[in-house]
Amino acid sequence: MAVHNFDVVVIGSGPAGESAAINAAKHGKRVAIVEKQQAVGGNCTHWGTIPSKALRHQVKQIMQFNTNRMFRDIGEPRWFSFPRVLERSKVTIDQQVEMRTQFYSRNRINLFFGVARFRDEHTLTVRDNQDGVEELCAQQFVIATGSRPYRPADINFRHPRIYCSDTILGLSHTPRTLIIFGAGVIGSEYASIFSGLGVKVDLIDMRERLLSFLDDEISDALSYHLRQNGVLVRHNEDYESIEGDESGVIVKLKSGKRLRADAFLWANGRTGNTDELGLENIGLEPNGRGQLQVDEHYRTMVPHIYAVGDVIGWPSLASAAYDQGRSASDDFLEEDFRFVEDIPTGIYTIPEISSVGKNERELTEAKVPYEIAQAFFKDTARAQITGDTVGMLKILFHRETLEILGIHCFGDQASEIVHIGQAIMQQKGEANTLKYFINTTFNYPTMAEAYRVAAQNGLNRIF
Repeated sequence: MAVHNFDVVVIGSGPAGESAAINAAKHGKRVAIVEKQQAVGGNCTHWGTIPSKALRHQVKQIMQFNTNRMFRDIGEPRWFSFPRVLERSKVTIDQQVEMRTQFYSRNRINLFFGVARFRDEHTLTVRDNQDGVEELCAQQFVIATGSRPYRPADINFRHPRIYCSDTILGLSHTPRTLIIFGAGVIGSEYASIFSGLGVKVDLIDMRERLLSFLDDEISDALSYHLRQNGVLVRHNEDYESIEGDESGVIVKLKSGKRLRADAFLWANGRTGNTDELGLENIGLEPNGRGQLQVDEHYRTMVPHIYAVGDVIGWPSLASAAYDQGRSASDDFLEEDFRFVEDIPTGIYTIPEISSVGKNERELTEAKVPYEIAQAFFKDTARAQITGDTVGMLKILFHRETLEILGIHCFGDQASEIVHIGQAIMQQKGEANTLKYFINTTFNYPTMAEAYRVAAQNGLNRIF
């Protein structure tokens, strides 16, 4: 067995692991990264963020082609199969893998492909596909193993018509009807994607409203537009049984309803990837969802072993994971440390959603005297030019100090637009007020101009 010594060993090459490893390497540390798959990038690149967002982009283009009058001069609306659209999306995955592999090469980070397992608090064994074993010793470890879809034992995921959010990327046909169980971010995004391809979707939600952490007005807008695209949303429901046969899947709900579709997608919850790490050998115990508990510096109960990304649970976002990885390595490098919070949400439904800061419900409950500034995209020149007129920008601000308290955006490019408001929110004192948007000249026509329109709207509400 070959033995290798490093300063830092990172387990997992998703956003959290990548940023932790590169940050440590740039500070002169000898770094190794272990990846279970045969290519770097983690679940983010291969099963989650990148493929689903690339898939969404292709579907959005198809929808634009099929609804834009100008394209009728070229030909009639076209139907595209799911596998064909998926194949085009895989180009992005290959580009991401190539780019990220170069990151490790340039920074002289050692890559080990195989399953990592702790032998003791300073030793890791890595077993590859050919049962070859190597031993890695280090002073610091970062667990960034990510998560996978939670799979209930009473659902037969081996059935060819029953999928989770990982296996749906291997769907080889285009179903006419689809049942999605779980109306969180992943379920809502896939409901948008499939309905955009003309699939009739039943979206089953265990709660009474979609994405209840969002501002109520934004959540309501998402519900409306999903229904406009043919998605049937069923709230306050749970399943009793899910059975697949040769021609489809039958879902029996606890309310007595019986649904049938060509295929079924389970999108309800995720589990941390900790079961193969040998955590019992180092005295760590994950919770019931396979997640590790960390302190305010991302340290586990074993101080030199850190954990970051989806494996520690909320917020389970690639953006947050990347920052957490860098922050964890900053901590053991004794650099300036930042605990990652005030994280913007980016939800890639069609249209997309993004927000940062407080929502109306939170401010009302806290008795904060806020006011609303809003701009509807249908009234902006850029949206009229592009045809993406659905959506709005909503700014919540303190009616006395004009401090910006929350930014909520629904519509095309929402996840880009929100960062303008986020930047101003993070300024100190008078720099963080609605007046910034009044006193700043925006390019015209742009989507960013919505901030000026909204700010004027908000100031007009104050008496």
